[in-house]
Amino acid sequence: MASLFIDGKWASGSSGVTSQVINPFDQGLITEVDVADDVDVAQAILAARRTFDAGEWPGTSATERGALLNKVAELLQRDREEIARTETLNTGKAIREGRSDVDDVSAVFRYYAGLADKDAGRVVATGSATAISRIVYEPVGVCALISPWNYPLLQASWKVAPALAAGNTFVLKPAQVTPLTAIHLVRILAEAGLPHGVGNLLLGPGERIGATLAESGEVDLVSFTGGGVAGRSIMRAAAGNVKKVALELGGKSPNIVFADADLDKFARESPYAVFDNSGQDCCARSRILVERPAHERVVEAFVAATRNVKVGDPEDEATEMGSLVSFRQRDRVAEYIAIGRDEGASIVCGGEVPADPALAGGAYLMPTVFDGVSNEMRIAREEIFGPVVSIIPFDTEEEAIRLANATPYGLSGSIWSRDIGKALRTARAIQAGVLSVNSNSSVHTEAPFGGYKMSGIGRELGMSAIDMYTETKNIFIDLS
Repeated sequence: MASLFIDGKWASGSSGVTSQVINPFDQGLITEVDVADDVDVAQAILAARRTFDAGEWPGTSATERGALLNKVAELLQRDREEIARTETLNTGKAIREGRSDVDDVSAVFRYYAGLADKDAGRVVATGSATAISRIVYEPVGVCALISPWNYPLLQASWKVAPALAAGNTFVLKPAQVTPLTAIHLVRILAEAGLPHGVGNLLLGPGERIGATLAESGEVDLVSFTGGGVAGRSIMRAAAGNVKKVALELGGKSPNIVFADADLDKFARESPYAVFDNSGQDCCARSRILVERPAHERVVEAFVAATRNVKVGDPEDEATEMGSLVSFRQRDRVAEYIAIGRDEGASIVCGGEVPADPALAGGAYLMPTVFDGVSNEMRIAREEIFGPVVSIIPFDTEEEAIRLANATPYGLSGSIWSRDIGKALRTARAIQAGVLSVNSNSSVHTEAPFGGYKMSGIGRELGMSAIDMYTETKNIFIDLS
């Protein structure tokens, strides 16, 4: 089946090359998809450029665009079970997470459907009785949307929905290993009535296709979620025509636990802040910074809660943590576990593959907890992107802040304390874009999401995403 979508039509790749899509649970072949070559990339960019410049989609009323996005949300819910099972099959995440992702994606489309017609601009005073300035917001143009493998559908929606709400056209390039739900999303967009050329889908290696999209002078914006090396490459490539760039590049988020916190609640909820999606989450609270008087109790309670995390077949309704996305990723995480041991940290839980023979064929690692960690160790400084957490003690509020900020990243984090004044002081001092107090919740459709420092540039979600996908124009009108 043709799996590229260019100018309103499904197409096979011009070169005839295909790529295998593998189930990480049993290494079985799910399907093969087309790989786009340079001809396909050029055609997709041209379709998006021509459609934008002709004005069909940008000229569509905001109300109509909102109605289409609402229709997409309805169709996502109609196909909820199929999409969730496809996501689980492709990524290895638990089916309960797959369903939750579809619900979140539906909420994203509903949110931007409602926002599409809510800001028609404004008039500002000019200091003259005979002149006004009208501020209007216009779509950026052709958007290259490059999404990652850990939340394939969800993070694609964070880009596609606001881009469409603002009146842009796009070329979507999902991660090569997890393309299946992006294909389903584009099918739904077409079914909902998206005009030809507005949305285009390319599959294949990010190094080549992503670079071509970022370099193209016909592309006006590139939004990329992924690793830091690739993100820096995108920035360099995008400099050619000084296009707008949005980057979300990962994190090494702290979970700060003061001794006066509700430690039972922390221990009950926090394992899922790092082990959900097998730790393959840029917001994973992979450093637990704990005030020394509570250290022993936190280690004991967190380890006990971690041992209760149900690791199993992703399609089993009881499973809380499935496999990693691939054996390559598992090997990378296992290498970090070995590094942690060599650095002198102590594994107090996990660190091995599951003993269950039913899971032997999958890319599994048990949730792993290190104690005796210093913030200078590699396992505490580098993004592992797997089910591994490091516990680090601190003595004072000032030290907790210093340790939290002693990282090149600044995406997310949590603070646990019954003293709200202290929690808010700490939150103000931490260099991160998304923080939670007495909670591990990072992502809210209505609020901006993004980070400081090497965690990226720009913000997704909330009204901030509309700002990213629009240009602001000032029209001065002399009334005299």
